[in-house]
Amino acid sequence: MTELPTVRWGILGTGMISSWFVEDLVIERPGAKINHIIQAIGSSSIEKGGNFVAKHCPHSSPTVHGSYEDLFNDDTVDMVYIGVPHAFHEKFCLDAINAGKAVFCEKPFTLNAKQAANVFEAAKEKGVYVQEAMWLRHRPLVHKLRSLIHEEKVIGEPFRMFADFGLDVDIRNLPSTSRYRSLDLGAGSLLDVGVYSITWAILTLDPHSPSKSEMPDILATQSFQGNIEVTSSVILKYASSGRQAIVTSTTNINHGPGIIARIDGDEGYIEIEGRGGSIPHSFTVYKKSHTDSGRKYAAGEKYDFPEVGLGFYHEADNAALDYIAGRTEGAIMPWEETIRVMRIMDEVRRQGGTRFPVD
Repeated sequence: MTELPTVRWGILGTGMISSWFVEDLVIERPGAKINHIIQAIGSSSIEKGGNFVAKHCPHSSPTVHGSYEDLFNDDTVDMVYIGVPHAFHEKFCLDAINAGKAVFCEKPFTLNAKQAANVFEAAKEKGVYVQEAMWLRHRPLVHKLRSLIHEEKVIGEPFRMFADFGLDVDIRNLPSTSRYRSLDLGAGSLLDVGVYSITWAILTLDPHSPSKSEMPDILATQSFQGNIEVTSSVILKYASSGRQAIVTSTTNINHGPGIIARIDGDEGYIEIEGRGGSIPHSFTVYKKSHTDSGRKYAAGEKYDFPEVGLGFYHEADNAALDYIAGRTEGAIMPWEETIRVMRIMDEVRRQGGTRFPVD
């Protein structure tokens, strides 16, 4: 039996997203490609880090560092996962790169495209691996969906799509220091969840690999609660094909499980079902059938993708394989694709009126 390659992870941050990531890495699952070891935890205090380990790493004993700098300087760590709020991504990416560590940084990668470019330039100079952790792109469901749309043409030529992601956040009653209320921390629905709606548009309407992807035309509007964006509505149009996406996000409501996106083609449509915009679990293909009485839609064919855990291990496996292969960029989410998505969100914010102090 061939032994799986091993990657030793340093986890920066002890919040919810880090807990989800860690729990998925150590879960038993079929088809694992990597032996993931939680080697160390970097926290703002030893106590917080220790509590995180006790709760989320019951079967291992990672080193707990009471500072992020100590994590970066830990020679037993191969790759650092950055799971802190996005306003701190640029700084901690640069710190990790400076220490020579491979980096896997949560979405949104930074607050704007300029910050992302700074990180990638530093990684290029240092020759270290960096990738944005956009877990949606790594899911088997997404790869099958793209194959059916762009290669098998199961719904003919796609011409438009809709995607929405909503959270129900009581922003008025949160402290001003909350990441949902502070512009310094990148508050707003767009970077938090709207990035998923935009990603669905790219995945379903743009057939090209990231290196050949097209920058769409953008028309956007945003609504605010005080000075914080709470709803974004965006139309993306691909000039070469005329394909349009209507993508939205909000922190005012969460509709719960259901249809999170729909793709319309000239020979049918596809509905994507899930717990939310980032956690799809199935999609259903509805094809047009041609009869003597005209065209109608045949009964849908459903494709289910049950997961063990939440599915973070797909992105972790791929990032680890990139690292082991000696790459500096992700094969699925290369640097220029992260820049393109950040540029789209920069333009949405410019049109909508959201400006962060770092802009």
